[in-house]
Amino acid sequence: MKIYTKTGDEGKTDLFFGGRVSKNNIRCEAYGETDSVVSALGLARSLCKDEKVRANILNIQNHLFTVGAELATLPENYSKMKDYYKTISESMIIEMESLIDELSEEVDLPPNFIIPGASTGSAALDIARSTLRSAERRIVALNDMRTLANPHLLTFVNRLSDLLFMLSSYEDRYLPTEIISGQKLDDLDE
Repeated sequence: MKIYTKTGDEGKTDLFFGGRVSKNNIRCEAYGETDSVVSALGLARSLCKDEKVRANILNIQNHLFTVGAELATLPENYSKMKDYYKTISESMIIEMESLIDELSEEVDLPPNFIIPGASTGSAALDIARSTLRSAERRIVALNDMRTLANPHLLTFVNRLSDLLFMLSSYEDRYLPTEIISGQKLDDLDE
């Protein structure tokens, strides 16, 4: 089997379970950015020293393949996808929140913004987190267009950025923290 199909040479691509769109379609951008996060997390996993962090990154990567599959499926084909694949659920979000709470108990966060780069592993996690925010913006656009089949996706991705921040902080929990002086986290609304 050849790796190239030539079916995308005209700038169009097939979606999961049917449909064909331009490669610059917001849906393609959403799952493309999600794929970028998976790759950034692969780099982070190879650089992180803490085994708990590495195991959680692998779990997140698996979940993000689910997110990508959901994003690559048109709403009218979503029920077909659910017949064959798992989807992002509320229980996954609750599990993630529990992990964030658990990590928070072991990390002393300063009241200021943390400057990324205390270690290569945490820096790679921060790149994954900021890339995830780009994916989130595209997912919000799909939601605004009423073409997001699973309402849990948006919450999952938003919570995941919090988890990536906590994993980065947990990875560096024994290192000195570099913070932006004069600006407290409480001063900003997100």
